Amino acid sequence: MKLSDALVKALISLNVRYVFGVSGANIEHLHDAIYRLGKGKLQSVMAKSEDGAAFMADSHARVHRTLGVCCATSGGGMMNLIAGIAESYAESVPVLALVGQPPLALEGRGAFQDSSGIGSTVDAMKLWGAVAKYVGKISKPDDLWYHLTEAVKVAISGRPGPVVLMFPRDIFEQEVEPCPENWADDLRNLICPTPVTLDMIRPLFEEICRAKNPVLLMGHGVRRCSDPQAVVNFALSVGLPVVTTLSGRGEFPNDDPLYLGMLGVAGHPSVHTYLKDQADLLIVVGSDLNIMTRQPLGCALVDKKIAVVNVDVGEITRIISPALVIEADPGMVFKALLELLKQKPFKVKPLQGYVPQIFNPVLASPIPLEDRKPKADGSPLLQSEAIAILQDFLPESGHLLYDAGNCAAASLHMTRVPPGSSSTIALGMGGMGYAIAGAIGAQLGSPLGARTVVFAGDGAFLMTGFEIHTAVDLGLPILFVVFNNNMHGMCVTRQQLFFESRLECVRYAPVNIALSARGFGTTDRLWVGSAGTVDELRYQLEDYSNHPDLPGVLELRLLHEEVPPFTPFLPEYAPTIPVGKGKSKGISHTKLPSNFPENLPFLVPSPH
Repeated sequence: MKLSDALVKALISLNVRYVFGVSGANIEHLHDAIYRLGKGKLQSVMAKSEDGAAFMADSHARVHRTLGVCCATSGGGMMNLIAGIAESYAESVPVLALVGQPPLALEGRGAFQDSSGIGSTVDAMKLWGAVAKYVGKISKPDDLWYHLTEAVKVAISGRPGPVVLMFPRDIFEQEVEPCPENWADDLRNLICPTPVTLDMIRPLFEEICRAKNPVLLMGHGVRRCSDPQAVVNFALSVGLPVVTTLSGRGEFPNDDPLYLGMLGVAGHPSVHTYLKDQADLLIVVGSDLNIMTRQPLGCALVDKKIAVVNVDVGEITRIISPALVIEADPGMVFKALLELLKQKPFKVKPLQGYVPQIFNPVLASPIPLEDRKPKADGSPLLQSEAIAILQDFLPESGHLLYDAGNCAAASLHMTRVPPGSSSTIALGMGGMGYAIAGAIGAQLGSPLGARTVVFAGDGAFLMTGFEIHTAVDLGLPILFVVFNNNMHGMCVTRQQLFFESRLECVRYAPVNIALSARGFGTTDRLWVGSAGTVDELRYQLEDYSNHPDLPGVLELRLLHEEVPPFTPFLPEYAPTIPVGKGKSKGISHTKLPSNFPENLPFLVPSPH
C-alpha cells in the first residue's frame, strides 16, 4: 500500500473528518489519496491561506473535542502554518500538522524550498520543535507507524497540544504495511486518563465543605477533559457559585443563578469584587491563571486559599502557591467528588445579594481626522448598542467566536452564551483574524441547523477576511459581524492612554467591508448587509433571519469610539451598571462621575 493511502486510512480510523489546508507540490499526494479514499468519511477543506487552515484545525479541535488536522506544502506554506500551530501550543489544543517537504535526495543539494537545515537552509525540525509537543520526519517507509502513533498519542495525552509530521515528497509513493488491525482502538486505550481514587480527592471535598464562600473557576481546559458535564453537575448539586475565564465562558450555563460571570481583563467588575472581598476558597479547574485571567485580582490572589485541579499544574504553580493541588483529569476528579457527595451530602451556603454588573459604556474622545469617516443619517450606531441588539440574535446550540481587539473585549463583556452554544477566543498568541478562519472549523461537523456567529474587527477582516469565501464555498451558515472603525481600535486606545494620543501605524483609509465581501459570492450564496444606525441594524438582522442557511457578512459602521471594558485601561472605580439574564434591554450611557481621573484624556461623557 502506498504511504499516502495508508496515512489517509489511518486518519479515517481515528474518526478524523476534515483536513484543513492549502495544496502544493510536496503535499499533493495526500490530497490525491483523500480524493480517492476519503469519500463520505474524510474531506479536504481548502483554506485561502495556511495560517487560516491552522486556525480552522485549532477551532475544530476546541469546539468538537477532537484531534484537528491541517496540512501545508513546503517553504512559504510551511512557514505560514506556524502562527496557528503556535496558538495551539500556547492554548494546549490537539492538532496534527502534516507538512510536505522536498524529495530526500535533494536535501542540501539545492532543493526548492529546502528546510533540511543543511547549509544555509531553514532547519524545520528545530523550527517546529519550538511550537509543537512532538516533531517527526518520515525519512523511510518503516518510520510511518512509529511516528504517527507517537504523534497522535502525544497530541491528546496529558496536557494536549500540537504535533508535526514532515513528509518528503518521494516518501508518499513508497510502499508501507497497511494500517495495523485495531490500531486506532489500541491507540485510544493508551491515552485513557489516569484513574483517581476517592482518597486523592477527599481533601478537596473537605475543603469545599468547610469553606464559607467557595467559588469554582472554570477554564477552557474543562471543555477538553474526559467529562465536562461532571464538573457542571457537581456545582449544580452543591449550589457552588461559578465564574469562568474569558475562554471558558461557555463551559457553564450562563443563565443559571449560580453563574456569577467572567474573571479576566474583559471580565465583569462584580466578579472581581466578589472574589476579592468575599470568596474564601477559589477552586481553579482547567485554567493556568495566566495574566489575561488574573490581572483584575492583583495582589488579592496572595491572600486567597486556592485549590487547583488540572491535568498539568506546571504552569499555574509557577505563578502561585496553591493550598491544594490535584494533577489529574478534571472530569475524573469531579466524578469522584460526586461519589463522595453521595456518601456525605452537603450544600454550599446560598449566595446573598450578588448583583451581576458590567462596565457602563463610555465614549472615547474624538480622534483627529474624524472627518475621514463617512457620515450617517440619524444617530450613529455605537458598539455597545450593536452588541446589545445582537445578543437576542445569537444562536442556541451553535457557536460564538470572538476575535482580537476592542470589539472582542466589549462583545465578550456584554454578551451571554446562549444555552448549548460554545464560546471560543484565541488568547494564546492572540492573533488577529483567528475567529474568521476558526469559524469554519467550528461550524463543520455541527448538527444540521446549528449556526455560528463571529465578532471581529475590520483589522481582522483585512488579515483573514478571504476565509469568508471558504464559508461561501462550503455553504456554511456563519454570520461574520465586522465592527468597522477604520483602525486597530485597541492599539489606538493604548496610544491615547500611554502615548499622549500620538497615533502611529494604527489607522488606515476607510474600507467598505460590505462592498468587499460582496465579491465573495452572489446573492444566492452569500448575504451581505451594512448598518450605521440602530434602525438599520435591526432591519439587517431581520433580513438575514430570512436566509438562515447562508453565510453572511454584517458590517457595522462605527463613527464614534467607546472605551473598551478592558480592565488595564480602566480605574478600579469606573462606572458600572447592573445587568439581568433575560432579554436584552439595550444600554444606557451615563456621564462620568466627578471624581473620574483627569489623566485619562480619551474619555468623554456620552451624549446619549
